[in-house]
Amino acid sequence: MSCGCGASGNSTHTCGTKSASGCASVDTCGNSYKLSVFDWLSNIKPPAPSQNEFVEVRFKNERKCFFRNVHNLPLSIGSVVTVEANPGHDVGVVSLTGELVKIQMKKKKANPEECLKIYRVANQKDIDAWQAIRNKEEEVKLEARKIARNLRLQMKISDVEFQGDGTKATFYYTADGRVDFRQLIKEYATMFRTKIDMKQIGYRQEASKVGGIGSCGRELCCSTWLTDFRSVNTNAARYQQLSINPQKLAGQCGKLKCCLNFELDSYLDALDAFPSTNTTINTEKGKAFCIKIDVFKKKMWFAYVENSMMWYDLDVDEVKKLIKQNKEGKQAQPLEELKSQMLTKEVQSVDLIQEDSIDRFEKKDNARRKNRKRNNEGGKPQNNNRSPQNNSNKEEGGNGAKKPRPKHKNKRKPNPRNTDNDKG
Repeated sequence: MSCGCGASGNSTHTCGTKSASGCASVDTCGNSYKLSVFDWLSNIKPPAPSQNEFVEVRFKNERKCFFRNVHNLPLSIGSVVTVEANPGHDVGVVSLTGELVKIQMKKKKANPEECLKIYRVANQKDIDAWQAIRNKEEEVKLEARKIARNLRLQMKISDVEFQGDGTKATFYYTADGRVDFRQLIKEYATMFRTKIDMKQIGYRQEASKVGGIGSCGRELCCSTWLTDFRSVNTNAARYQQLSINPQKLAGQCGKLKCCLNFELDSYLDALDAFPSTNTTINTEKGKAFCIKIDVFKKKMWFAYVENSMMWYDLDVDEVKKLIKQNKEGKQAQPLEELKSQMLTKEVQSVDLIQEDSIDRFEKKDNARRKNRKRNNEGGKPQNNNRSPQNNSNKEEGGNGAKKPRPKHKNKRKPNPRNTDNDKG
């Protein structure tokens, strides 16, 4: 959700300075950022005044920390505060207050005794210095990459984060192995004139910091709500009958997509009702083996060993019966007969609309036109072809009798008004 003040997506959003309680338009400001939290208790008044002194504050990207509100400042979501740091101070935005902070601290196993304190609500001087130092981060990141490339270090600088007062800079990097960056830190300190802190992150954490759009068309899960990165292997794709295509299964980080684990438990529960894919059936025509299964339709495809090009789909219950027959020493019927029996049992729905022709009304209209034409012609077809004998009689001046024209039944009667006018 956006706060409505036109700063959605801006990490240096400072609408908290409009009032001590945060954004002036909506009290859930900050919900348009990475790993945002919606306070579903904001409209519920507690029976007793809250005694919770802890507040969750977010910084750049997904970094969040818990702080103690020792001065009992009236804070809400979106308030920009100046907090204690080591060394100096830092500037962040309040992302959560109230009773939900206790739940988050318990979930993340945060120690209340290690929480630092909040100094004050950030004034305009703190915000100006914070924004000025944030605007330098992209330029510093490019310079840091050049220095690492000149030292021929096998690493990549992914992101740079400055502290609110500019006394400390944290460089996030990715590398396949261990990197000796002692000389790198010396050159960084000489170039940027600040305390340098190096943190190695994984490729999934890098994708969550950078962000982007996934193949599904939505924002990356790791940059919006996903916080725990579980290991994903190719067995998750096999259980879901997905083709092992690295280009389709890999995410923006180059690893297997985290969403492969989202529906894995449901597939495993559904596969418990299926026999093993290594199942073979002894039929009267020969041995048949399983080729593939369909979890949604609850079917299994079998083919003969001698002719593996012909596939026959059977229901799971039918396959279990055949396996039971084989255990009793009986051979099952051929797959063709089993398939034909299943087709006869299936009730096929009949669509009466599809059976009729689309132009069925046009045929009736054509028949009516033909009948009307026959009635107009007196019910007898007119012969326009004259015999050569009649033609010769006409040329010789003979008394060839002409056929009288047929009288029309629907001949229009004379109008009596017109006859009266003619007489007059």
